[in-house]
Amino acid sequence: QVQLQESGPGLVKPSQTLSLTCTVSGASIAIDKYYWSWLRQSPGKGPEWIGTFSLGGLPYYNPALKSRTSYYRDIPKNQFMLHLSSVTPEDTAVYYCAGGGTPSLSSSLDDYEYWGQGFQVTVSS
Repeated sequence: QVQLQESGPGLVKPSQTLSLTCTVSGASIAIDKYYWSWLRQSPGKGPEWIGTFSLGGLPYYNPALKSRTSYYRDIPKNQFMLHLSSVTPEDTAVYYCAGGGTPSLSSSLDDYEYWGQGFQVTVSS
């Protein structure tokens, strides 16, 4: 059974970098058969896809966030990370990591095989 768990600081100051970690169990991120994604849901807004990557392929970015988005992975820990720089209060959201065997650029968690429970991040001074 594949499980994903988001973690990170729940409060980030404006202009700082938001750093989130997704810990995967039941599947290896070192195997180039999975695609891993980040999504978010802001208050009063619809869900938003942030980006998708795989071990051996080029990452996909939401064009609106590309200039501020970076992905990292820690294979020994079976974790992948999201860094979102220069955050503003508009980046306040519940952030989700998700994954599956096919690449998805969808904003809906239902279009992914696996996803975490979500992690609230608030951007505030």
